[in-house]
Amino acid sequence: MRLTQRIVVVGGGVLGTMHAVAARRRGYQVVHLEREGEARGASVRNFGLVWVSGRRAGAELALALRARELWGELGAAVPGLHFRAAGSLTLATDEAELSVLKEAAALPDAGQRGFELLDPGAVRAVNPALRGELAGGLLCRADAIVEPRLALPALRSYLAGPGYVWRPGLEVTDIVPNAVRDHTGAWHHCDLVILCPGSAFTGVVGRYASQLARDGVRRVRLQMMQTAPLADRLSTAVADGDSLRYYPAYDGPGRAQLPSQAPAAEQARAQLLMVQRADGSLTIGDTHEYDEPFAFDVDSDAYDHLQARAESVLGAPIPRIQRRWAGVYSEVSAGRALYHRSEPEPGVVLVTAPGGRGMTCSPAIAEETFS
Repeated sequence: MRLTQRIVVVGGGVLGTMHAVAARRRGYQVVHLEREGEARGASVRNFGLVWVSGRRAGAELALALRARELWGELGAAVPGLHFRAAGSLTLATDEAELSVLKEAAALPDAGQRGFELLDPGAVRAVNPALRGELAGGLLCRADAIVEPRLALPALRSYLAGPGYVWRPGLEVTDIVPNAVRDHTGAWHHCDLVILCPGSAFTGVVGRYASQLARDGVRRVRLQMMQTAPLADRLSTAVADGDSLRYYPAYDGPGRAQLPSQAPAAEQARAQLLMVQRADGSLTIGDTHEYDEPFAFDVDSDAYDHLQARAESVLGAPIPRIQRRWAGVYSEVSAGRALYHRSEPEPGVVLVTAPGGRGMTCSPAIAEETFS
């Protein structure tokens, strides 16, 4: 029996990078390939949230909690991640939303999530930048933040040295037992290939597209934006009442009593998530689009809605918007697995489609691959 010593990881996003981290921690040699000069997909177009609060009870929550532990360990070892155990506040602006938060605070696993129901005064004591009209909030102490645009280079610097080779700008065009070939014709020999393609299901990954479709893998498009630095410190991540509609932890009797969303929010399937970056700017989003082909442009109505929601909870105008972008991630459709992992052919492991939990759960997903 041949023992695995050398691994080729294909994909430079957070899932591929965390597989490289997990492999090196177990003593494997790693060649890490990425088709772009730097990862440009969902891994850098997200909030940088390590988001425990909204996860479904059971396996999903357990995966997120383990990932939170691993992120904490990496944060201590890799300062460039800018890991902050900041927690989050999910805000209610009316009694219907507050009722959902009360149900969540009473969940049997509320202690694991670090939940605490707060009145408006206590919300502002935790996060004084929230000066808007509020009915209350749910504090989640387990949630944390990293810097998505800085995390991947920081992790590669942590891995740098004997046993780890980073090769950007190389697209894999062929896979055979114990080797992959890149677009230059060069072969990279190994004992195991780990494919982490994100939402790119063409090229060499296209040979597995029918299996991914059978397993319910789909793609989701989002819109987000980033402001100039905010003068105030936003001490936690922030979510609004619309987020209660999307996260399974809040799927109790009270959710059915929530009023309809504003038309622009309903059309865009929007929720407000807001995170302050290390430089003081705010990352604000997001939306959900499921029907392909996706548009090539972005919708201003969604941005106007999210800006209004952010200003409502802050009680003040947000700084000038400096960046707007769209992104695409892959997920396993609701009711199925938390993500896709398969061995589509001997010596090849395909790991993808963690959905919106990718940044949160990637360290634990990689750990599961090796265990």
